[in-house]
Amino acid sequence: MDEAMLRSLTPGVLGVLVRRGADFAAAEDAVQDALVEALRVWPDDPPREPKAWLVTVAWRRFLDVARADAARRRREDLVDEEPAPGPVPETDDTLRLYFLCAHPSLTPSSAVALTLRAVGGLTTRQIARAYLVPEATMAQRISRAKRTVAGVRFDQPGDVATVLRVLYLVFNEGYSGDVDLAAEAIRLTRQLRVAVDHPEVSGLLALMLLHHARRASRTGPDGALVPLADQDRRRWDTGLIAEGVEILQTALSRDRLGEFQAQAAVAALHADAPTAAATDWVQIVEWYDELVRLTASPVARLNRAVAVGEADGPRAGLAALAPLDADLPRYAAVAAYLHERDGDRSTAARLYADAARRATNLAERDHLTRQAARLNTR
Repeated sequence: MDEAMLRSLTPGVLGVLVRRGADFAAAEDAVQDALVEALRVWPDDPPREPKAWLVTVAWRRFLDVARADAARRRREDLVDEEPAPGPVPETDDTLRLYFLCAHPSLTPSSAVALTLRAVGGLTTRQIARAYLVPEATMAQRISRAKRTVAGVRFDQPGDVATVLRVLYLVFNEGYSGDVDLAAEAIRLTRQLRVAVDHPEVSGLLALMLLHHARRASRTGPDGALVPLADQDRRRWDTGLIAEGVEILQTALSRDRLGEFQAQAAVAALHADAPTAAATDWVQIVEWYDELVRLTASPVARLNRAVAVGEADGPRAGLAALAPLDADLPRYAAVAAYLHERDGDRSTAARLYADAARRATNLAERDHLTRQAARLNTR
């Protein structure tokens, strides 16, 4: 059975239940039950109308729960009004659900979990495995998030920027457990791009595709991290790169530059270079200047220092780095790289070791430790 197709139907089914009067939390639970039932039944008895089947099963599940809940007696009138099974009118509720799941009242982690459940159609167990936490912990997180947005009404336009930040968080989780969150984020962003006409949505999709194109070359056979300059560019996915560049060019032509478009432009310049030495670092610095102007982000300034170091030499990079807070994530790693390029290997080794101690990612920590050991051995 095509689980991707099943997940793609989830927002529409959930939207139907909400429009019929179910509150979000109860409707979402009912849809999840219907998805589980579909996984059990469909392989032997596939329905003619998959969405209609899911709506019928989810609605009946919701009504069963409503009947048993004394605190919700006001829903009893709905029991005798069950619509007859059949085709479901095509109404796109995806965008509404995106805005609901990325509501400003939710923490980033809760927004991501709720998006994966309500829009992505993943089970609590799948999300828990992806985040390497117990299923009970993830269930509590999702339950709290649903309670938080239970009474939210959409009489005002939602914030696209918040939705995009949530999707970018999903993408950056990459892959763990049995769910490829990077691929899932790309799927959801494609879906959002159909639902809303905004150049930053295209910018984010282009950024994801360009980063994802390099995925196969990011680690070696032993799982060790491979820096961009050392990656085998023959393993990059040229199809994803071409698609990402085309989407980015269309977004940029609308002359409404945003942070994701600027980041995608940097990624496109890396993807366009046949070798690391042929990278157009001068233009990358210019794009980082735009990104700093748009966001004033310390992380953007940190990445700009690396680009300046490549374009104008390591001492220029260190000068660009100097005003930044040394406690920034990856600051020590960037400083180590620039000092090594400037010939100061002892300082670089010390900074690589410091960066390794600060690293929260195991692969990154191992890579930085090896860099420090390499310089100390020499």
